[in-house]
Amino acid sequence: MERRTILKAATATALAAAIGFTGMTGAFAQDKKYTVALVPGLTTDAFYITMRKGAQAAADALGVELVFQGAPDFNPVLQVPVLDAVIARQPSAILIAPTDTTQLVEPLRKAHDAGIPVITVDTFIGTGKYQTGDGNADFPLSYIASDNVLGGRMAARALANAIGGEGKVYVSNVKPGISTTDQREEGFKAEMKEAFPNVTVLETQFNDNDANKAASQLQAVFARNSDLKGVFGANLFSALGAGNGVQQAGQTGKVRVVAFDAPTSIVDNINAGLVDVAIAQHPAEIGYYGVVSAYAHLTGQSIPVSIGTGFTVIDKANVADPEVAKYIYSD
Repeated sequence: MERRTILKAATATALAAAIGFTGMTGAFAQDKKYTVALVPGLTTDAFYITMRKGAQAAADALGVELVFQGAPDFNPVLQVPVLDAVIARQPSAILIAPTDTTQLVEPLRKAHDAGIPVITVDTFIGTGKYQTGDGNADFPLSYIASDNVLGGRMAARALANAIGGEGKVYVSNVKPGISTTDQREEGFKAEMKEAFPNVTVLETQFNDNDANKAASQLQAVFARNSDLKGVFGANLFSALGAGNGVQQAGQTGKVRVVAFDAPTSIVDNINAGLVDVAIAQHPAEIGYYGVVSAYAHLTGQSIPVSIGTGFTVIDKANVADPEVAKYIYSD
């Protein structure tokens, strides 16, 4: 059976079980009880809370035990001991959002060497190109995530449209070396260069995941560039900080803010006019497909080395629409 067909079959099985059509699950029935560990980037973020709910839905449908264990902050120094503890429990498979592309390679290799299948979700190690036989970080089975380069391009289009296609903007980012936010910045800059030549992208500001620092940086950039038109917050705290900075600078509605991710706090800022647009990922899908993929592998099926999930663009005009609001992250 072709690889994507197998995954679709497993997904259909999980969906069927979830809605009660248990007669479809016979082909995947197993005597063994599998345990899948989900190690998020951090435990307190609405994105990962929503991912956990999607993973739990798949686990419940497939009869898999889900273990959720992570650190309170997005930091490789904190994540590695958590990962070591998870490996010591010897789960059937590990789903993990690595907090650094290089620092998590060797810790995850311990799991691989112990015979525990590894799937990365949301973020990746190395280049994110797995099972190639090339390089030292290609051993995970699959990478399941949003296309963050595309998401960055979508953010660029949204911001360019909000500012009328010209003016100065910048990216508020976390720090270099995080696969997701690196790619969002990459996509944003590429789209601006290719499609919006009248938009000038200023130097990126790195805020170390500190919303207060992001707010101060916005005010400093505005002090140097009184004609600043917009900012792209490459993650939640960057966007929240940028929105607060715009408000503190007295530029609400004048300096436009596009946010990546859509927890309730961002939605509140959209309604208040501090954020113009949010690019919402679908973290529940990431968690769901993570568990389904792990289960398919454990039951002898092949799985895709890369699975992409979608986006929903949220603004003041559609935020109350139930078909859009369902993509707001749970907290």
